[in-house]
Amino acid sequence: MRSPPGRNPKHASVAVTHGILRLLTDEELEGVLAHELGHVNNRDILISSVAATLAGAITMLASMGKWAMIFGGVERGNRDNRGGGLAALFMLIVAPIAAGLIQMAVSRSREYQADATGAHFTGNPYALASALQKLDTYSRRVPMAASPSTAHLFIIQPLLGMNFGNLFSTHPPIAKRIERLTGRPAEFMQ
Repeated sequence: MRSPPGRNPKHASVAVTHGILRLLTDEELEGVLAHELGHVNNRDILISSVAATLAGAITMLASMGKWAMIFGGVERGNRDNRGGGLAALFMLIVAPIAAGLIQMAVSRSREYQADATGAHFTGNPYALASALQKLDTYSRRVPMAASPSTAHLFIIQPLLGMNFGNLFSTHPPIAKRIERLTGRPAEFMQ
């Protein structure tokens, strides 16, 4: 549905596909576009870039630790340093996972904020909620071809079949987004 918003409102762009134009009503499309403009207004690309940079730095430090261990960074003969190698090994595994989880949590929180901003722009949270529900239903019937590296470019989570309890998802569950927008559970949206 969208191109990534630019680094600031002056350099932003939002794209609309023919499919979404056919699927949504004018009010729903307005809600989706307001959501995307919410990302622009909230400077989400800047925030996501900072989160990605921090995640990359954590991963790089863990990688440096790995190479330090391999080339003698942990002294074997030092009795005061017992367990240091095990702790370093633990950090080599945990640090990159933690960095990725932090980055994805930031991404999910930005989706909630863009939903709220879009609803505020239009004054009609039900239009965006209806659009989210339609897009979710449609994507389950006709899944989009996407990869983990492009998942954040979609208004809904395109990676069907890869459900780890939404732990590694760039988007929050549609039902929770609808509930936050309308104050009612998604099943009562009809």
